[in-house]
This record gives sequence, C-alpha cells and structure tokens, in this order.
Amino acid sequence: MTTIPVALTANGYQIRVERGILSQAGEEIAAVTKARRAALISDSQVGPLYASKVKESLEKAGFTVHTVNFPAGEANKTDATLHMLYDVLLSWGMTRGDAVVALGGGVVGDTAGYAAATLFRGMDCIQIPTSLMAQVDSSVGGKTGVDLPQGKNLLGAFHQPRAVLVDPECLDTLPQREIRGGLAEVVKYGLLSDESILDHLEQAQQPDYGFLLPACLSIKARLVVEDERDTGERRLLNFGHTLGHGYEAAGGYTACTHGEAVAAGMVDMLKIEEAQGLIGPELRLRVEALLEKLGLPTHMDCGREALSAALGRDKKNQGKAMHPVYVTAPGKAYVASMSREELLALWEKTR
Repeated sequence: MTTIPVALTANGYQIRVERGILSQAGEEIAAVTKARRAALISDSQVGPLYASKVKESLEKAGFTVHTVNFPAGEANKTDATLHMLYDVLLSWGMTRGDAVVALGGGVVGDTAGYAAATLFRGMDCIQIPTSLMAQVDSSVGGKTGVDLPQGKNLLGAFHQPRAVLVDPECLDTLPQREIRGGLAEVVKYGLLSDESILDHLEQAQQPDYGFLLPACLSIKARLVVEDERDTGERRLLNFGHTLGHGYEAAGGYTACTHGEAVAAGMVDMLKIEEAQGLIGPELRLRVEALLEKLGLPTHMDCGREALSAALGRDKKNQGKAMHPVYVTAPGKAYVASMSREELLALWEKTR
C-alpha cells in the first residue's frame, strides 16, 4: 500500500492507494471516524459494480449502512440531486455524528461531499474515487459542490475528507473515454510539476498507474497543504481549466467531457502564450502530440459569444479579473491576471 499524507494543520488525512482496497474499506474508514452509521452514496453506473463490496466491508467493520444511487453524469450534479440526498439521509435518521461515503467519480465525490459539508453543518466524509480523474485529482483537497444553470461548481464548499481510498482495480471497468479524460489531468500534472510523468506517457505503450497515481497525488497533496483555500499556489491546478470550463459550459456539459475540454484548454493556453511571445512552438507541439497519442482533442469548436458568457460566470473570477495559468516549460508555471476581454482577444488571435 502507498500512503500519501495530506498534512494540513487542522484537517489532515491520508490517501491510501492499493489494489483491492475496496474490500478493506470498512477497516480503513473505522480507523478515521467515530461514526458507526454510514450513508454510502454512489451513482447508477458505479453503484451496481462496487457498492455491495464496500457495503459488505463496512458492515463487517461494525457499520450500519444505507445506500443510495443517483443517475450518473454531469447533468445530474445539480441542486435537485443534492436536495434528494438531503431528503434520503434525513429519512434514514442520519445525524451529525454519522458519515457519508462517496463512491464514484468526480460527480459523486463533489455532490456527496457537498451534502456532507452542508447537512448538519458538516458530517464526516470519506472519498472512494473510482474514475481516473477523481483518483488523481478531484477526490483530494476538499472541494465539493454542484453546478447551477449559470455555471459549473457555483454552489460549493471546502470540506476535507477524513480519508481518500484509491483502488486502481476500479480503472479496469472504466470506459475508455473516461480513462482518456483522466489522462488529460495526468498530463496537466506533468506540465506543472513533474516532467517524468510526460516522459512516461510519451514512451509507455500502456500507462503504469502504479507510478502515475502516487506521482500525481503527491503533487496534489503538496499544493493543498500549501494553499488549502485555493487562493495562491493551488490555483496552478487550473491550467487549461479556465478555457476548459468555458468549453464545457458552452456545450451544455454534453458536447464534451471535462477531460476533453481541459485537453483543448491546455493547448489553447499554450497557443496564447506563443501569441504573446512567451514561448516558442516546441512545448505546444509536444503537448499536442501527446494528447493525440492518448486520444484526446487538441481543439474545441466554440463560438466567442458562448465562451464569453461562460467565462463571465467562472467562479474563480475576482472582480473583473480572470486568472488563467501559464506554463512556460514543464515545472515552470504561474498564475496570470487579465480581463475577460483581454483573454478573449488573445484566444481569438489563435483560432
């Protein structure tokens, strides 16, 4: 087992990475919470695959377990789903002393995590991510929330989990499109902090998750500890996301996956850097070639007006300023500041 600490002063926890850890989930969870009743929240895709295994493990460890699945997909990461979860948990007589176990990808982790953050002003939450994107990124750091019609993750809270349990076996049943989307985030980590991640993806015939998962999670844990509330260095994790979230919103969250939007967003940010004379074409060409190898898009069709509207609703805006992330070389990144109109002008220049 690989253990990665998230050494926050007040709310620290550990990330456990091990094949088969789902069968040990009850023992792991019992060690980090005083709760002995658990709401196991999953979705219609993941629940039928793994909920019974986790439930059995929890019951073996002495938990009383209630389970609920909601329809899978970003389109269901809504306040309507959130209120359904509130109703179900309250109907079970759950209290602040009980725990929420989020079993699924980023949508489940964000939605169940926000329910745990807000019901009774906070319940213990344990994240068990099953998608590659959630395993390398979204399950760690305490960001929880749901989407509103006006934009992505506009309703949310920081609520650190009590533990994160990562089982690479879950990737065996993940659709290839979801694997590819998660690899976009892995590429992001390589660009931000560890060029050996890029080297591995470029050279390997198949990704080695025994290497990639701990490598990415160690970077995420470090940035979370340095900047728990996402006001400084942690914002580097938004590379490709300013435009990527815009592409998602402009497409109604159905035209592309999050990973596909981020992949195109990273390439477009590198094009913007080229247009400003900050870098030559070499890094962008390298990233394009790697994304193409991984089956990810390097371009996203999007109209200016739709993108402008989406950018205007970005929760990361501060006043009239936006903060896209620039990467000038692997391991060299910084947060820029510009108006939406400046970013759109640069974006149009590269189309």
